[in-house]
Amino acid sequence: MTTTLQLNHASLRCDLAPALGGSMAGLWLDDVPVLRSTPGPALQQVSEAASYPLVPFSNRIGHAAFSWAGRRHTLLPNGAPEPHAIHGIGWQRPWTVLQADARQAHIAYDHQADAAWPFDFTAEQVFELSDQGMALRMTLSNQSEMPMPAGLGFHPNFVKRRGSHLRFTAGGRWEMDASKLPTHRVTATGLDTDCAELDINHCFDGWTGDVELRDALLRIRVRSTLQRLVVFTNPTRDFVAIEPVSHVNNALQLTETTGASAEALGVIVLQPGASMSAHMHIYIEHQP
Repeated sequence: MTTTLQLNHASLRCDLAPALGGSMAGLWLDDVPVLRSTPGPALQQVSEAASYPLVPFSNRIGHAAFSWAGRRHTLLPNGAPEPHAIHGIGWQRPWTVLQADARQAHIAYDHQADAAWPFDFTAEQVFELSDQGMALRMTLSNQSEMPMPAGLGFHPNFVKRRGSHLRFTAGGRWEMDASKLPTHRVTATGLDTDCAELDINHCFDGWTGDVELRDALLRIRVRSTLQRLVVFTNPTRDFVAIEPVSHVNNALQLTETTGASAEALGVIVLQPGASMSAHMHIYIEHQP
C-alpha cells in the first residue's frame, strides 16, 4: 500500500504519493476526476499516476547517452522496451515530505550522482489547492561542482471523456521518427481539436503558456511559465497528457545533429549552486 498525503480545499481533493516518484495519485472536483485518478493508497506504479515530475530533463535522451563539456555520458535506459532514458529520474525515486497541511504540501528529492544521472542536484515540489484549482511549483538546483545541463517539466494526465476538446496556440512542432525521437521542426499553430480520434506524441515550441481542455463535465485551463508543450494521446488511451516542459525532446542530442545551441533548444546551463524554477496552474470549473 502506498503511503499518501491528502489535500482538501472546498470541492477539490488531491492525493499525493511522495514516496512513489513524487507523484500525484489523483485530483478530483467533487467526485469528478480531473486527472486520471487513483485513490492514493491504491496507486501501485508511477506510470498510472495522475501526474509526476520531469526532472532533471523531460521526455527522452536518445539511446541513453549524451555529450556535455567534452565528455560522453552513458545513462541507464529506464523505459523498457525503449532503449532511451525517459522523463528524467525524479519520477522513479522517493521524495521526502518537508511540510504539509490541509491544502498544501512541500516535498523534495536529493540526488547524488549515479549511473542514472552524473550530476548532484536537489529538486523540490510545492502543491497547493485554492478556490480556482491547483498550483504546482518545481525547483531544480545544481549541487555539483561543474555546470549541469538542466530541464524540468510536469506530466499531468487529464481524463479524456466524451466530447473532450483541446485548444492551444504554438509556433512550431517537432516531428518524430519511429523510435519516438524528434527529427526536425515544422511550423505549426497549435491544436484546436476533439480528442477522441487524436493520435499525437509531439513537442510544440513557441507555446503561449495556456491550454484549454473542456468536455461535458469540466472546463480546465492549464497555464505555465514554460514555453514548450508535449501532448500525448491516441484513440486507445483514456487520458490526454498535456506536459509543460522547458526544452525540446532529446535536446541534448539535437545540439549535435542540428547544430543548434543547447540554450536555443531550451536546455538551461545551471552553474554550481544555481537554480531554476517552473510553475503550472490547473484551473478547474464545472461546465454550466
